[in-house]
Amino acid sequence: MANEIFRDHRLAAIYDPLHPDRSDLDAYLAMATTFGARRVLDIGCGTGVFALLLADRGIEVTGVDPARASLDVARAKPGADRVRWIHGDATAVPTSPPPEFDLATMTANVAQQITSSTEWTATLRAARDALRPGGRLVFETRDPARRGWESWTRAESYEVVDVPGAGEIENWFDVLAVEEPLVTFRHTCVFRTSGAVLTSDSTLRFRTRDEVATDLLAAGFRTPEVRDAPDRPGREFVFVAELPA
Repeated sequence: MANEIFRDHRLAAIYDPLHPDRSDLDAYLAMATTFGARRVLDIGCGTGVFALLLADRGIEVTGVDPARASLDVARAKPGADRVRWIHGDATAVPTSPPPEFDLATMTANVAQQITSSTEWTATLRAARDALRPGGRLVFETRDPARRGWESWTRAESYEVVDVPGAGEIENWFDVLAVEEPLVTFRHTCVFRTSGAVLTSDSTLRFRTRDEVATDLLAAGFRTPEVRDAPDRPGREFVFVAELPA
């Protein structure tokens, strides 16, 4: 299920301005080039930032996301007609005829937003079914040992962003519950122009490195390569899982 911030059109519309730094995608773009990917499946594509960056490079992209509000934002962007957009989760990607993507990705928090074990298993299997033999699945997940949620406080996250068409927006994060491996937090947005206050509650699942590796093997991937995240060194695992050729 999509988190609230991606389901509410008012929040989806301001997501990109509130998160302008997407340098986290540089590593994924580099891997797409290194792997020679010509067809990419962007699972949890959100507002389409990564999918459109890939399309700019002449790559054939399919973006899939369960949040219609986010897809509406993505479809309204320049160049959106170069991407195939699908409303749903990874299991909504047609497998007949076999799609044979070279690369499947889950950027940012996508993997951790899949909190149900059943849905997580289904997602990994859907990615496997969508890839060609020798294709790769790449995604990131935070290292639970670093307890990153301890810094998700108003004091650490508060900022004011001037959003075109919406005015100044105050926003910050607060943790609501820690029941490891699940962490629930709230994103609060205050629209200074109208006085409107919108909140979005989200839950992330923190999986260990060994847990993810075991799940990938069970889904039919080779033993994954685990890299460090360039934008969050020492705090995240980047999994590169290859299907047998």
